[in-house]
Amino acid sequence: MTFVRTKLKLERMRPGEILSVRLRGEEPLRNVPRAARDEGHDILGVESHGDTYIVTIRRT
Repeated sequence: MTFVRTKLKLERMRPGEILSVRLRGEEPLRNVPRAARDEGHDILGVESHGDTYIVTIRRT
């Protein structure tokens, strides 16, 4: 479900725009960056903030 929301947001963005996604748990942390890469987007970084992760994605 997390990537579905992320994908919908990315689809509304213009190429080159940056999206930061807050994730909790190991499964979303594995799935969201992988799925975004599979869609052709760039993963700019993953930051850990305790039990939350921030994934930064550039829309291509």
